[in-house]
Amino acid sequence: MKRNLLYIGNKLSKKGSTVTSIETLGNFLKAEGFQVTTASSKKNKGVRLLDMLWSVVKHNKKNTVVLIDTYSTQNFYYAVMVARLCRCYKLPYIPILRGGNLPSRLQKSPKKSKALFHGAQVNVAPSHYLLEAFKSEAYTNLVHIPNTIEIANYPFKPRKKVQPRLLWVRSFAQLYNPLLALDVLSNLLKKGYDATLTMVGPPKDESFQQCKKRAEEENLPVTFTGMLSKQQWIALAASQDIFINTTNFDNTPVSVIEAMALGLPVVSTNVGGLPYLIEDTKDGFLVPPNSTEKFTAAVETVLKNPKKSQEIALAARHKVEQFDWQIVKHQWISLLSQ
Repeated sequence: MKRNLLYIGNKLSKKGSTVTSIETLGNFLKAEGFQVTTASSKKNKGVRLLDMLWSVVKHNKKNTVVLIDTYSTQNFYYAVMVARLCRCYKLPYIPILRGGNLPSRLQKSPKKSKALFHGAQVNVAPSHYLLEAFKSEAYTNLVHIPNTIEIANYPFKPRKKVQPRLLWVRSFAQLYNPLLALDVLSNLLKKGYDATLTMVGPPKDESFQQCKKRAEEENLPVTFTGMLSKQQWIALAASQDIFINTTNFDNTPVSVIEAMALGLPVVSTNVGGLPYLIEDTKDGFLVPPNSTEKFTAAVETVLKNPKKSQEIALAARHKVEQFDWQIVKHQWISLLSQ
């Protein structure tokens, strides 16, 4: 029997933020016949927390399970408080481990982490990175279910001649290190490449203004699109040739999975869950974080070896085809039907 689901997370795409899993996974589960209620779309953080807690009270009824998108920074405390209320009502809850820095959070907040994660029906790890990190801290109520996309929505485009057209897709936040993208672009220009950079995503902190200021001061060929819909950035990706992921902390970002599906060779920092997603020189390129020279060298490798780049892009596509919802959904249906 399919259960009623209360999905707790940040549903803020209509408030200027990127679409998160509460909307994508939530809609997938609705399509499979689950009754899904979501919270919260309130922009103010305090009001959002109250709305999340009130939703637990309001939907405290038989045959309900609560899904909680769980991050590693400030939003970690949303999960802690929602889970505490679930335990008071004896509601089963399932944290979905989203935060790339959650292993550090386990160390910083051991009591809160134990209450949250040990008290769960099960913890869903979208990456083997977090699965192994939690196992190393003696958590056993774990299951791996990868992030998912609808592969049919991502047309694969072979790039027979790769040009230095760089694409970056993420919220502008310090932990994603967007300034590294500009460092790489500047390096390529100094080396004589006719390079461009397109940056897609909404601002979250001062890093957006820092990037804009630097691009203007140095007259760098950077296009800032702001936030785009999924369809818009997929269409934009067809005119780009290399996807760069500059983050300092991460799990298994959907944007990288999408780039791999679209046929964009990916160059990423070797942090968090990325080495569990990308096999270096096999289906992408991994470089140390904060290393402009090594990142630039990896981009040059893509540019100078078009045949190898095509092979890598094709291997990446084959890999992420296993993340298609039509495959992944069976794991969710099995878990939520228990």
